[in-house]
Amino acid sequence: MRIPAFLSAAFLALALALPAAAQDLDRVKTDLRKKFPEAQIDTVRKSGYGGLLEVTGGSEVFYTDEKTSFLLLGTLIDTKTRENVTEVRVRKLSAVKFDSLPLESAIKVVRGDGSRKIAIFADPNCGYCKRFERELVGVSDITVYTFLYPILSPDSTQKSKAVWCAPDRSKAWMDLMLKDAVPPGAANCETPIEKVVAFGRDKKISGTPTIFFEDGERIPGAMPIAAFEKRLADAKAARPQ
Repeated sequence: MRIPAFLSAAFLALALALPAAAQDLDRVKTDLRKKFPEAQIDTVRKSGYGGLLEVTGGSEVFYTDEKTSFLLLGTLIDTKTRENVTEVRVRKLSAVKFDSLPLESAIKVVRGDGSRKIAIFADPNCGYCKRFERELVGVSDITVYTFLYPILSPDSTQKSKAVWCAPDRSKAWMDLMLKDAVPPGAANCETPIEKVVAFGRDKKISGTPTIFFEDGERIPGAMPIAAFEKRLADAKAARPQ
């Protein structure tokens, strides 16, 4: 089959334009790195909104133009869908494969058939963690991996160690979260807490609770339980069958 001449010309123009476009984006990245040598600049791509270019660095998203004449730090909203484009992008960038989490260093609680899974980084002195834990009690068919992440106050580490060293860690954690009952006894066993904190810092987990779903997406902060249930169902549906 012969390709019409005008289509051949169009394909040739497209083939020539693609490398040029890539070079333009590479130039923008280079310019930004020169202007902001202290900043992490990973990728530059067209945002799809006006002439804005999306720039990512780690799990951060910001915007610029082809001349790097400005740097925009803020939220981009799609006026048709009302979707927070920036937030969606940040979630994708900060996602972590669920199986890459050090689950052996977490407290495991199974309710019902445990078919839905989440991981939570929590501080024993975190009020939002306690409130969310109380709501989680009513969620069925779930496996919860709780990572002790003592970052809020000086005695957070001691309470975390007391929970980990308790004869029944799951019960000790629930008693602490639901009843404010610190486990008795000496917290002198070997714990994975330092390992968990190092992992969290590497993944830029800066607050508690931080929730990870099976599809890898993270949510910083507690969620309304209705939104949590929906997100839990979406994550399970996205899981490979």
